[in-house]
Amino acid sequence: MVGQEDPVQREIHQDWANREYSEVITSSIMTITDFLNLFDMSCRSRLATLNETLTALERRIEYIEAR
Repeated sequence: MVGQEDPVQREIHQDWANREYSEVITSSIMTITDFLNLFDMSCRSRLATLNETLTALERRIEYIEAR
């Protein structure tokens, strides 16, 4: 019976292959999630900085118009 697998061994090999596939998918999803979270934080920070700059410019314009 060299070269032939017993059905139980075949099932075990298939189970391990499925588990490895699930682990790769899970890892990939976590990597994408981490990237998106970092991107979100970066965008929020940059938008907050831009908002502060725009607010300061608006105040200057109002001050100049009021003179």
